[in-house]
Amino acid sequence: MRLLFFRHGDPDYTVDGLTAKGNIEAELLAERIDSFNIDDTFVSPLGRARATAEYSLKKLGKEATVCDWLQEFPALFDPNTADDNTRKAYPNELRLNDATGEYEKRIVWDVMPSYYMEHPEIFDAKAWRESELVKHTNMVEVYDHVTKSFDKLLLEYGYEKNGIVFKVHENNEKVLAFFCHFGITSVLLSHLWGVSPFVTMQFLAMAPTSLTELVTEEREKGIAIFRTLRIGDITHLTMGNEPPAFSARFCERYENKDERH
Repeated sequence: MRLLFFRHGDPDYTVDGLTAKGNIEAELLAERIDSFNIDDTFVSPLGRARATAEYSLKKLGKEATVCDWLQEFPALFDPNTADDNTRKAYPNELRLNDATGEYEKRIVWDVMPSYYMEHPEIFDAKAWRESELVKHTNMVEVYDHVTKSFDKLLLEYGYEKNGIVFKVHENNEKVLAFFCHFGITSVLLSHLWGVSPFVTMQFLAMAPTSLTELVTEEREKGIAIFRTLRIGDITHLTMGNEPPAFSARFCERYENKDERH
């Protein structure tokens, strides 16, 4: 079985939709979507993912199943319960609410390198769950909900999670497409690879409308893993002479003030 994760196009977060560039990217993806031989499609409930999928679904003549758990990974860090040292994980992104005088919660990814350099436990496959940073989040609860929902879907196609591998009840060569987001794809990759989600969230980047592809390997009868063939592929953009959007990345050099810090 093959899994295709498509990130949404260049986002306009103010309206949860696509920018003009994002629509061009989604159109270019749709031009190649037939080549993937997709059997079933699934989509995040968020507008930017659904708008991206719309182009490809129209081309395929298919409808997608909306999965709430495919929304951008919503786990939040609460700075108000953390000490000053833990808040250093997100020093530039914390915002005080003028009305309440308290910090606003923020997404858990994009930890500062200076913090994780001193807290390598967040990269441990098990220890991340008990780390001081995660104690001030709802990350474990949300992570487990997402991964269990994903496992339930894979079981419907014959693959049952069994530790780091999958027990194969009924193998197949179906192709499943997921139109979703960078963060949630990183979480699902961490689950399939058996690593901490901070590994994938911190060290991968996937451009808008890029493709991340995994396929089962069943070298022993009844035991499969999902092997990653490509991450963040933008061939459709290259073929269309469309440069990738910068979204999901931070500044290449600190001096690049026009890039996100």
